[in-house]
Amino acid sequence: MAVNGAAQGGSTGNGDSSPFVELGRADWAELAQSTRLPLKETEIVQLRGLGDPLDMREVEEVYLPLSRLLNLYVGGAKQLHRVTSEFLGERSASTPFVIGVAGSVAVGKSTIARLLRELLSRWDDTPRVELVTTDGFLLPNAELQRRGLMERKGFPESYDRRALLRFVTAVKSGAAEVRAPFYSHLSYDIVPDAEIVVRRPDVLIVEGLNVLQPAGGGNRLAVSDLFDFSVYVDARTRDIARWYEERFLKLQRGAFANPKSYFHRYASLTDEQARERAAGIWTSINEPNLTQNIRPTRSRAKLVLRKDADHTVSSVLLRKL
Repeated sequence: MAVNGAAQGGSTGNGDSSPFVELGRADWAELAQSTRLPLKETEIVQLRGLGDPLDMREVEEVYLPLSRLLNLYVGGAKQLHRVTSEFLGERSASTPFVIGVAGSVAVGKSTIARLLRELLSRWDDTPRVELVTTDGFLLPNAELQRRGLMERKGFPESYDRRALLRFVTAVKSGAAEVRAPFYSHLSYDIVPDAEIVVRRPDVLIVEGLNVLQPAGGGNRLAVSDLFDFSVYVDARTRDIARWYEERFLKLQRGAFANPKSYFHRYASLTDEQARERAAGIWTSINEPNLTQNIRPTRSRAKLVLRKDADHTVSSVLLRKL
């Protein structure tokens, strides 16, 4: 077991000065050796994202231990609620345990969020797990165009952050039913009159690029302040850039062919043209967002998953208690 300097990728020379404990993959995998994997290989195939080579070994060695750790945190939160209620002389019901999952475009955070939803729902004390992505809280395209923000879609200012905060606050307060907007990746826009309904889950997973952003714009509270646990999915910038290009090419040969797709105009590009377009989008939009907004929030996470060039997790950093 190694300890290094926070989530910055290098040793400080003094492990005690870091708020994180770093575990290599082998050490991390040993933590759940006696835990049975509740998923079949066919289920894992259905969960993985485009270009993400998730397999049984990766789930067993990385995400099964993570689900067990999260299960322990949920149990600890319930116990803390019980003793606090006794101390206060109250009998209020416990509220949902909220987990944030953050990271760059194309880093694989959506796959991880879906996988955690399935794994956590197999534990006896957390059968009801909901997943909401922050895409639904993007401003509609018409509003982004009005504000001149279409080329900054995914940047913090392109979201209705107050609506997202209200949503998570309502869920965390124990509201019986909370509704979120629905986002279509086909139309690349919010779908009017479509909603996602969350009804008092045991666990709510909130996945998005900027979910770990601190409060800003005069707000006293950030969405991340309501998280009980948070995960940041990390990788080298050059690897993420390559994953983004590979994913773009697969979409260009597949989903973009749908005439209803917002990106249908890219369907007829040659491979060379598609690579050039992907590189242009990455360097002008996604990489600046990563370096300016997303990666600076890495140290705010409770746990960091570090990925190698092949998408496998090489080490895990866990914030010390």
